[in-house]
Amino acid sequence: MLGGKKSTDRAALPRGSGNEGTMSIIGSGMNIVGDLSTDGSVRVEGRIEGTVRAGKTVIITNGGEVVGDVLTQDAVIGGMVRGTVVAESRLEMQATCDIEGSIRARSKHLKLEEGCRFSGQIQMLDGGEALALPAPARVENSTQMQGLSTP
Repeated sequence: MLGGKKSTDRAALPRGSGNEGTMSIIGSGMNIVGDLSTDGSVRVEGRIEGTVRAGKTVIITNGGEVVGDVLTQDAVIGGMVRGTVVAESRLEMQATCDIEGSIRARSKHLKLEEGCRFSGQIQMLDGGEALALPAPARVENSTQMQGLSTP
């Protein structure tokens, strides 16, 4: 991405209209204290202390951290999560993943790479049961971030 550095933990994002194709990036070294909500996708390379809600995808890279809940359609976890992960459609836990908390996901769309770490409860659903994915809070701008700070 930046600086010519290639990343192997990218997820293919479908292109859509409006905010659906939007990718918000929480860069390495960035620390957010508060909740983040977007209709699109978010890539976490830094640290978030709060709930992360994304209408499309949440990608937490190796080195990225979320201390709070992650609620989304598709999740690719390569970093650390301390909280509940709810992936309505697809969940990928990469080899560098470290989750401590609860997971709710579809068993047909759950990918676990060798080496991933998980401590907690997992609920895997097969049918059309809803995972109770809460709708993101509506604000004038589709991306809401509170308490931004950088070290």
